[in-house]
Amino acid sequence: MSPSEHRTAVLLDEHPLWLEGVEQVLARIGIEVKGKATSPEHALALIEEHAPSLLVTGIEMENGQMDGLECLALAKQRAPELKVIVLSAYSDPQYVDAALAAGAEAYVLKTAHADDLASAIRQAFDHSIYFARGHNGKSRSSRESIEEAWGLTRRELEILTLVAEGHSNAQLARMLWVTEQTVKFHLSNIYRKLNVSNRTEASRWAQVHGLLPLQSTPQSTAAA
Repeated sequence: MSPSEHRTAVLLDEHPLWLEGVEQVLARIGIEVKGKATSPEHALALIEEHAPSLLVTGIEMENGQMDGLECLALAKQRAPELKVIVLSAYSDPQYVDAALAAGAEAYVLKTAHADDLASAIRQAFDHSIYFARGHNGKSRSSRESIEEAWGLTRRELEILTLVAEGHSNAQLARMLWVTEQTVKFHLSNIYRKLNVSNRTEASRWAQVHGLLPLQSTPQSTAAA
């Protein structure tokens, strides 16, 4: 992040000590914490008051009337430009999936290193998603995060990226040394896993999730 960029954050978690630790991590990378909340309702009020560029939130909440995912979704609805990092004790892929679907840019386990959180924040502002495992695992790149969180194979991720770049089925078949029927088979699996209906939606998904820069979705006449 450029030294000239002044970014601010709101933190949400039930545990004040955790909030203090996260604030220290953010301070090291030049992000000012405008408010710390122990309930989703308080966090939303702080976001309304301070208009921060970042929300770091847990998922598990007993304080208040909603959980962290509901707060995340509401925060993104009210402030679409807000970057959200989920810092959670839950490693089950269903929670990662739910957080990303609600609009989170990154999912970091609470057992991960502080450097993982800092990396997640940097990547969030670079328009890519991030999934950091615990300290016994390894940090994952955006592409590896997508493979794990969405259940895509390496080949499916490769095809998804090429589709988002505007290549037709025939071009993909030639590039990958497979038949067009094989390409269609992979695309069918990709659409099902990402819950999209066609290559245009898949291309937009790839752009939003950091597989290539955001731009107008390529128009292709190739069969879906």
